[in-house]
Amino acid sequence: MEIQHQHIRLEQYHPQKIYLFYVVLAVGALISALGLGSAYYMEHHGHVVTGMNNQVFWGLPHVFAIFLIVAASGVLNVASIGSVFGKKMYKPRAPLSGMLAIAMLAAGLAVIMLDLGRADRLIIAMTHFNPTSVFGWNVVLYPGFFGIVGLYLWTLMDKPMNQYSKYAGFAAFFWRIALTTGTGSIFAFVVARQAYHSAILPPMFIVMSFAWGLAAFMIVQRVMFGWCDIMIDVSIRARLKNLLGIFIAASAYFVIVYHLTNIYFAKQTGFESFILLNGGTITVIFWLGYVFLGTILPLFMLFHPDIWPRPLAVCAASGLAIVGAFSFLYVFIIGGQLYPLDIFPGMEVTSTFMDGKIDTYVPSLPEILLGFGGLGIAFTITVLGVRSLRFLPNDDVTVLDGGGHILE
Repeated sequence: MEIQHQHIRLEQYHPQKIYLFYVVLAVGALISALGLGSAYYMEHHGHVVTGMNNQVFWGLPHVFAIFLIVAASGVLNVASIGSVFGKKMYKPRAPLSGMLAIAMLAAGLAVIMLDLGRADRLIIAMTHFNPTSVFGWNVVLYPGFFGIVGLYLWTLMDKPMNQYSKYAGFAAFFWRIALTTGTGSIFAFVVARQAYHSAILPPMFIVMSFAWGLAAFMIVQRVMFGWCDIMIDVSIRARLKNLLGIFIAASAYFVIVYHLTNIYFAKQTGFESFILLNGGTITVIFWLGYVFLGTILPLFMLFHPDIWPRPLAVCAASGLAIVGAFSFLYVFIIGGQLYPLDIFPGMEVTSTFMDGKIDTYVPSLPEILLGFGGLGIAFTITVLGVRSLRFLPNDDVTVLDGGGHILE
């Protein structure tokens, strides 16, 4: 049975799935609660219970947080392609794209606030704006993103407001570019780490946001459609997987340029040797996690003519792209702090403060749970949103019965 432009509710064809909704919601709430409990434990006992120290002060939770924030900006790109660039295939996906952007940004900011300790001090940053600080600008960019994307969703989902959706889409598009630039600039303006302080980081984060956001969107779309026993059109899946492949390849290009630039400068050769050759776990995560699992393998799966049409192949490639995202961020954030700043090139610097020595870092269980708690928050918001409002794409869809057969 072909259904055109009809809102699909989770229980529309299989009423028993409403019970599954509550089970899934409970799982998301449990994961979120574990994250909140871990944040309370670290707040009560101090960061001494984590793997962080004076040199590694951005731990594993920041890897999760930066992924969620960057991917939140990128997932909105799906809506922008429809509203800003006029591609009709992407327009039905704009509401789900906007909702995911809000959910992921909220989750990412929650992890950062809970990880830093004294989250209440955010009030000081909000009431005493510092225009010379990138963090100060982000205090403006993040709330602005919520407001603009919320307005954009209003224009998409309220018929009398549809006439303004293009203008809101343009505003959301430019704001998300500014937001990701601000996130990349946090690292680009840091001079106290060998891995950071590079002008290539803001545009690299923008391109990576395209890949990570689209990968997250395709997984959520596949799960929600599978929940409703809906098959997405093959031509739509083909266009989305091609776009994802292009973004993954573009991200790899920026990573290559970033490392080649560092290798060119003599003062960075030690750091590059640490990351690419003799960094132990960091080196393994980079080559195995990012290069192979996160780049080569998903590109192979997305463009091999016999693999991508298979069920779940595109979804699996999207998952691998996210594995690559976490691998890159772990190497970039954690590895960048483990390697000491070369203050006096060519000289040996030693002191009781670990100066000139490569540090170690092992994430603790509370850090791991807090990171996954952020994913749980995004997951819970998404499940509630899709269940409550009309966020699923209204393509021409084919509905299946419980046995996977097309309903006549």
